[in-house]
Amino acid sequence: LLADHNKESLTVYTDGFRAYDPLEEDDAFTRKYVVHSDGEYADGDIHVNTCESHASLTRRWLSPHRGVSKDKLTPYLKAFQLRRELYRKPGDEALKYALDAVL
Repeated sequence: LLADHNKESLTVYTDGFRAYDPLEEDDAFTRKYVVHSDGEYADGDIHVNTCESHASLTRRWLSPHRGVSKDKLTPYLKAFQLRRELYRKPGDEALKYALDAVL
């Protein structure tokens, strides 16, 4: 996913998970992170709270759909994203957005 970025420089905000360590070695990225195991959850603008919030909401929404296969995960996530977008829009605007999304 990150290999396809089109910007000259990219700052990636992560937690301290070791799987992200290779980003440190790649000159195309600047990695800034917080280490939750050290009790660090934010350092100025550096945090992953928004991402973790979305992941939590997504997990809760997916839980009734037990056993979602990897092949079907993207359509489920797109449906969740559409639902979240519609929730934020008022009446007529939500209807127009829904119609534009499905047509």
